[in-house]
Amino acid sequence: MLTGLDLSAALDKDVYNKRVGAWEARLYDLTHAAFKANVPVLVVMEGWAAVGKGGAIRDLTEKLDPRGCRVIPITPPRTAELRYPWLWRFWNKIPAYGQTVIFDHSWYRRVLIERLSKTVKRRTAEDALQDIVEFEQMLAADGALIVKFWFHIDRKEQARRFKKLLKDKLTAWQVGEEDALQHEAYDDYLGLAEDVLSRTDLPHAPWHLIAATDKYHARAQLFQRLIAAYEARLGAAAPPPTRPLARGEEAAHA
Repeated sequence: MLTGLDLSAALDKDVYNKRVGAWEARLYDLTHAAFKANVPVLVVMEGWAAVGKGGAIRDLTEKLDPRGCRVIPITPPRTAELRYPWLWRFWNKIPAYGQTVIFDHSWYRRVLIERLSKTVKRRTAEDALQDIVEFEQMLAADGALIVKFWFHIDRKEQARRFKKLLKDKLTAWQVGEEDALQHEAYDDYLGLAEDVLSRTDLPHAPWHLIAATDKYHARAQLFQRLIAAYEARLGAAAPPPTRPLARGEEAAHA
């Protein structure tokens, strides 16, 4: 799945800046429509360390109503969380009806970085994959919209970004032990990702693969695909755009 991505894809900054206002307005209206329709929305943001998810989430949420949209950063489980079944901490963070929740990392860390670091054994990770499938099936059966994104860069680009972050003491903290391990074992992690993505790319919870070498291309893809997912889920309940989109983007499929 990931090897077929064109990582050279790019979008001019000026073009992005001209279009992003229309995307923001459209997404604002769609999140309100989802609220009125009582549709809970889960947006899963996964991908490589230093891939740019934080900046993409910032752009995505800048104009959204914080009363109906929140961002949940997922870190390693803490002491109290380890006393419960592993999905318990995620069940506690799912959106209420009508609410949108964006997960910065998610339950997939269990079968990715925790598997790579051997925090969990292979058999445990296999069981967790089945748990994930059933977890998402239950949410979708209850009416949730689940949209999952994987932001992808190659090893060379990740090394370049790590070097830039580590040069500045104000950003060096962003490269942690798990990030260094992921980079050192890039090929192994890529293999894990390919396996997990292929086994959890399901009609009710599809993966959207984003080439993220160029941040403007990645953010444009994020906006467009998320807008399309909202529109498809809401159907006739989706409001018409309040401001014109660029030519060819009327249905957010450009």
